[in-house]
Amino acid sequence: MTTVSIIGNGNMGTAIGGLIADGGTTVEYVARDADTVTGDIVVLAVPHPALAQIVAERGEQLAGKTVVDITNPLDFSTFDSLVVPADGSAASDLAAALPQSRVLKAFNTNFASTLASKTVGGAPTTVLIAGDDADAKAQLAAVVSAGGVNAVDAGALKRARELESLGFLQLTLAVQEKISWTGGFPLAA
Repeated sequence: MTTVSIIGNGNMGTAIGGLIADGGTTVEYVARDADTVTGDIVVLAVPHPALAQIVAERGEQLAGKTVVDITNPLDFSTFDSLVVPADGSAASDLAAALPQSRVLKAFNTNFASTLASKTVGGAPTTVLIAGDDADAKAQLAAVVSAGGVNAVDAGALKRARELESLGFLQLTLAVQEKISWTGGFPLAA
């Protein structure tokens, strides 16, 4: 059976953990500066600036695991841009730093409230997943779908840059109160 370790127990970590537990998957919360990571899937539910420290402290523990980057690499001083090059992404930087892990981008286009309610504007919540390892994406999609939301394979890890741009747009709209924190972008087929 799959176990998911979540580093970070804020709004997003708690919502992701609740969703995953709803599907019957074992969830463990791991303190950023303690505990050993034992899950098959590790969700990094932390702000983007924390990724470097996690890699430095836990890189060896993450080897061989599926690592899910949920961050949106915002410039928090201006809240007006991303801090990665236009042709790159936080997820691709993380993959380069963790070459023995299967890095995925997911959950960054979802608000915690839409994961908890499993709806966005009356439509089912959809988690978009990008990554280069088909088995890792399928495993995460199965865990997410079992929890009661849709999961869509968004393509290779290079698609993380578009997911991060979409996450950035959604966050800036919410901060400007043009959409609510219970809103977002539903995906209709």
